[in-house]
Amino acid sequence: MLTQSWKILLSTVCISTFLLVGLLNHQWLTETEFPEKLRQLYTVIAKYGYRLHNYQARLLMSKEQQELLKKERQTLENYSRQILFLNEQIDVLEALLKDMKDGAHNHSLPVHRKAVQDQAMDDVLDEEISNLVHYVLKKYRGDQIQLADYALKSAGASIIEAGTSESYKNNKAKLYWHGIAIFNYETPPDMILQPDVHPGKCWAFPGSQGHILIKLARKIIPTAVTMEHISEKVSPSGNISSAPKEFAVYGVMKKCEGEEIFLGQFIYNKMEATIQTFELQNEASESLLCVKLQILSNWGHPKYTCLYRFRVHGIPSDYT
Repeated sequence: MLTQSWKILLSTVCISTFLLVGLLNHQWLTETEFPEKLRQLYTVIAKYGYRLHNYQARLLMSKEQQELLKKERQTLENYSRQILFLNEQIDVLEALLKDMKDGAHNHSLPVHRKAVQDQAMDDVLDEEISNLVHYVLKKYRGDQIQLADYALKSAGASIIEAGTSESYKNNKAKLYWHGIAIFNYETPPDMILQPDVHPGKCWAFPGSQGHILIKLARKIIPTAVTMEHISEKVSPSGNISSAPKEFAVYGVMKKCEGEEIFLGQFIYNKMEATIQTFELQNEASESLLCVKLQILSNWGHPKYTCLYRFRVHGIPSDYT
């Protein structure tokens, strides 16, 4: 009986000791190691939780919103490049004008003649600066049409080759392999759906008349179109006789294979701004997915016509 009582007492003491040691260890772990581990774990969870939230937000974002964001980003990038280029031109011109003015003042001339020369030089400088400011504003505002382009390739627009004229075959444009000409290179017609407008970056077709069928990024009721070409100042040939002159625009019904609706006929004036927007003369009765551009004449080039960029503006079907 006594032996069993000692066993019970000894077991109670051992259990109490283990409990006390376990409690102390738990308190030590809680105060030292676990809080840091938990903080690190919480940071990782928060970090990936934020990424997961952004990913889910992108998934929930509509395709139109994603396309709009891409288009706005590209537009801002283009504006930034143009502004940097214009700033460089301003710096160069200001340096040249300063050198001209300093050189004129360093000449030893009679007082009266020198005063007349200085006044003439000031007038010239004022005129040059005025012309420069006018050019910068015209260039900067030229692409500020503030209209969505539904014929933009990066937004989902494309060319239907079955309804498009053949490309101009230029024997000088060849692809070579180890010095051997493999085949002629032709600029694809979807070049006109992209904002990269530099000399030579155009789609050409033979002669002065041709057509191109465009599948828009989404259904719209077209309201206006924009034609863009390079200026004679930046043309390597010194002229833009291959630029389109008279052109017409048609809407195409029934998935780009149906009836054509005449929307308007216009003239691209090469003497005016490089970017020209035209309001359509006729309104479509319903939303259209396809638009046909018909070139009727160019500015005199006998071999081909070159298109740089064509835009289509309108009201999305969601708002009609």
